[in-house]
Amino acid sequence: MAGTGAEQSASLAARTAQKAQQEAASPQWLCARSLELIRGCGIAPEDPIVEASGDPTLVERLLAAGYRDITMLRPSPEALEQLRARLGDRADCVQLVPLGPAEFRPQRRYALWHDASVFQCLLHPEERQRYVETVQQALRPEGYLVLMTSGPNGPHELAGHPVRRYSIQTLPAELGSQFELTGHGLAQQPVSPGAAQELLHCRFRRHAPRWPH
Repeated sequence: MAGTGAEQSASLAARTAQKAQQEAASPQWLCARSLELIRGCGIAPEDPIVEASGDPTLVERLLAAGYRDITMLRPSPEALEQLRARLGDRADCVQLVPLGPAEFRPQRRYALWHDASVFQCLLHPEERQRYVETVQQALRPEGYLVLMTSGPNGPHELAGHPVRRYSIQTLPAELGSQFELTGHGLAQQPVSPGAAQELLHCRFRRHAPRWPH
């Protein structure tokens, strides 16, 4: 027997709310994992951080966790202005750069570079090389690089975009000898009820080249 109009409307509203919650679960999970990995590096609250994923929610969580020097890269001036308005007085702790990692030219050294989305989307070797060179210029000696990518058994496509899958062998090889792998793991990122995709997360320490005296 069909329900009343009110019951059907309530059921539709419940399904709509559940769908919205499911769609939001994956980004929230990713943001929480990113914050956990950054905290695990043990840097000081005043140490400078680059957030290369352009995630405004992560920036807000970093501020709430006490970090006070954050540079966010995102090639969307409109999105940056929205974040600036949302942050209010807290915007003084964040430098909003309307560029992606490929265009960013660091003017100082950072303690940590975080990326949960961009590197895995770089399909051409020259793009990846340019990215690595930028990170080398940006990180101070012994600085941290935190990367999250599709895992060895993860998807070839995310949010409609092709991505490269990485393992603990292939990702360090892409980065080169300046980066020492100091921590890694695989996680199952929830994408819908009963479904998940494999995610690789790695922490690297940058070793600056030693010049002869």
